[in-house]
Amino acid sequence: MRWSRLAAVTSFAAVAAAGFSAVDAADINVVLAIPAPTMTFSAHYIAQDAGFYAKHGLKVEARNLSGVASTNAVIAGSADFSVGTGTTFLRAIANGQKLLSIGTLVNKPMVELVLRKDVAAAAGITDKTPLDERIKVLKGKTIAIQGVGSIIHAMQRLVSRRAGLDPDKDVRIAPMSPPAMLPAMKSKQVDGFATSLPYTTQAIVKGEAVMLVSGPRGDLPEFIPFDYVVLFTRPEVCANEAAKCERMARASKAATDFIVHKPDEALAILKKRFNKIDPQVLDAAWAVVSKAHSMDSKSTVKGLENSQRFSLDAGLLQAKDSLKDVRPWFTDKYMN
Repeated sequence: MRWSRLAAVTSFAAVAAAGFSAVDAADINVVLAIPAPTMTFSAHYIAQDAGFYAKHGLKVEARNLSGVASTNAVIAGSADFSVGTGTTFLRAIANGQKLLSIGTLVNKPMVELVLRKDVAAAAGITDKTPLDERIKVLKGKTIAIQGVGSIIHAMQRLVSRRAGLDPDKDVRIAPMSPPAMLPAMKSKQVDGFATSLPYTTQAIVKGEAVMLVSGPRGDLPEFIPFDYVVLFTRPEVCANEAAKCERMARASKAATDFIVHKPDEALAILKKRFNKIDPQVLDAAWAVVSKAHSMDSKSTVKGLENSQRFSLDAGLLQAKDSLKDVRPWFTDKYMN
């Protein structure tokens, strides 16, 4: 893989009701790259829509850049931060890029892979079939993913390899955006898809698919803890603009704290973002996603090591290129 060098805000009355203080000094402009429009990145949506960015003196412009494109934007300097996955973050560093994590917002793997119901039935599997038997059905199938090289792609490759398959020869992939995946599956353009919630939840609740593999539901316990949503930047941003890193960390931690301690209020805000999805689907997805958010928002050695092992087991990173020590690439000084 080549790593190139390439909302509204809730009223201040609502912010005050939550017990927040006045906005920090002069506002700082920030560009934040988002890899996918899924609930995985709820902390950003809450920070924006509940006024946490504004409270901490930030004007955040979010750009949706699929998969590794969001990491490349940080590397190239066209984005100040990304809330990307630990796997993508560390793989970029292993490929010679200089990045720094200032916090982890989600510490469980949030990827799921669903299979069209008729395909599962023809193979004689259900969600109760043992995992190692379920995943063998991937042979010869076409699976929709997000960006090539993303954590979503890594999941498809990892479970294919676990099933004894060659992910490059035995399973076809079809890159597309998450909202396009269910329609593509229903029209039989693909046999299943891998992404995050609520789109996988939507397929299950609507009776269109069977869950093949679910990270957040415990199918991959060997990868927990997993620094999944990492808030990262270039080291020089924090060195030269410390206030930018301090404010982004404080606002992001405030958002994750809000999610952890007030999940119902957070969901009410998110439903305005995901207003095209059935509320029943969002309720089911949020019951899983809200519990995956970190209690202290700090990156950890074990969580990052597991993130890197995910790339190794997926065959997206070679052992000779892996990082021997992840500690130089994160700091917990801002998440206090």
